[in-house]
Amino acid sequence: MAQRRVVAANQSGKSIVTEDRSDLSNAFRAIPGFNPVVLWKTSPMPALRPEAAPEPGQNVVPEAGGTSLFIVTFPPDSVMMSSSFDPAAAGEETMRRLPGLAETFEMENPGMHRTATVDYDIVLEGEIWVEFDDNKEVHLKAGDVMVQHGTRHAWRNKGQHDAKLVFVLIGAN
Repeated sequence: MAQRRVVAANQSGKSIVTEDRSDLSNAFRAIPGFNPVVLWKTSPMPALRPEAAPEPGQNVVPEAGGTSLFIVTFPPDSVMMSSSFDPAAAGEETMRRLPGLAETFEMENPGMHRTATVDYDIVLEGEIWVEFDDNKEVHLKAGDVMVQHGTRHAWRNKGQHDAKLVFVLIGAN
């Protein structure tokens, strides 16, 4: 499913809409239902004018002081357990579509990763589990918010339906 992004700015002291797109998608072929859309990214000291929207191939993890805004749809884990699932194709597609983030995923522990960011994670739809180092899992449902400080974690959708989350990543040292 495509996401809509509306960008507003000041022009000569008046507020205007500079962009209104409803076709933003990053739906994966190798992981059916997985759609990690990077909606916006800012530099460490953003100005009060629109910066360029993120381009394909651009590092999606913000540098220290910068931000990245994602909406991610996670399909149920059963998609990755299917006999037709190709982990090599999924890995290649992740490297190509999520540069900067893909490199943080651990080969020996699928899904586990850590970024140098403070993350605000908000569950919009469905439910999802977050796994941490101590094997503790936190079950989140629509409306729940989690704040992470550079933690090693993995997202697991143990449910039967898609889960949709908003992620705001703030680059940290």
